[in-house]
Amino acid sequence: MRISILFPVMPTDPRSVVPFAELVRAGQAARLWQGQSLSADTHQVFAYLAGMGYHIPIGTSVVLMPLRHAMDAAIQSRSLALLTGQRMVLGLGPGTPDFVTGLHGKPYDSPRDACVAYLKEVRRLLGTEGSPRAGDGNPGAVSLPAMAHPGVETGLGVLRPVLARAAGQVADVAISWMTPPGYVRDTLLPAMAKGAAETGRPVPRMVTVVHAAVDRPHRNPYRLAYTAARAHLAGPHYTDMLRRAGLRVHHSRPSLGARALVDSGTFAHGSPEDIAEQLAEYGRAGVDEVVVNVAGVYSEHGHPDAVRDLHDILAACREQEQVPEHGRAEAPPGRMQGGDAPRCPTTSLAG
Repeated sequence: MRISILFPVMPTDPRSVVPFAELVRAGQAARLWQGQSLSADTHQVFAYLAGMGYHIPIGTSVVLMPLRHAMDAAIQSRSLALLTGQRMVLGLGPGTPDFVTGLHGKPYDSPRDACVAYLKEVRRLLGTEGSPRAGDGNPGAVSLPAMAHPGVETGLGVLRPVLARAAGQVADVAISWMTPPGYVRDTLLPAMAKGAAETGRPVPRMVTVVHAAVDRPHRNPYRLAYTAARAHLAGPHYTDMLRRAGLRVHHSRPSLGARALVDSGTFAHGSPEDIAEQLAEYGRAGVDEVVVNVAGVYSEHGHPDAVRDLHDILAACREQEQVPEHGRAEAPPGRMQGGDAPRCPTTSLAG
């Protein structure tokens, strides 16, 4: 299982992202991810890093479909692949109904159908899997000029089975947030496999973003979890997912939700070695890439402490990587694979 990192806030100065990019360039993490930023634009921050010489693997987890046309999403993603010299992951999500209404005047009739149509159009424009750029017999379809680039993996943000199944039908990557490993294994991956089987495609690889914080003096894990996740914990779609996973949460009580995240291990907390083992659970559940999110530490204790936590967690993962090869779990067959990168072990326990 690859281990990557997330820049956890909307950047207001792209220079603040540089220490995170350095961890990837130094080979300590596999990829640098960003979510949707309404401050300094996500894609432009990545382009800034590339201009500074950080030609590293990158991904979005996720950027929101209502903000840009599918053609612009395709242009931006292949431009970043060209600038970085690396295959990038374009993770997309539909946003909340209120957000979509604010931008388009009404919510999507079906978020699932909107996601499938959007990803299909992005893939057509990128020419993915030999899709005709001219548009499946539609003479009015606009296309992009051919341009050589390292490639783009199209990803879909998933929390529940409906979008997981849709990801199986149209995406290269499924990206989840705050999803416990057992829920990924028992709910999301079977739904993705079902969608892939329906369209005769390989099952997308699974990427999961995990909140984490090292146990240090003067830190309260419940407060860190609340600071990091309170917006998501107030969202009915997130709390519905967590209840399906067996957590006692309600969107009207995000503080209760934060406590449940910590107590269940969904918010990874402890020594760096403890966190590395918690992350390894995702690998045993079938996750291909875990993305460490130190948002709580960044917001409560600042930028240097967040980078320090990442450095220590990544070092612990590298130490665990030294376990004998025969003790490691093998990747599930028939899954899409990313490129070679530093990995966090998926073992120490027999599977």
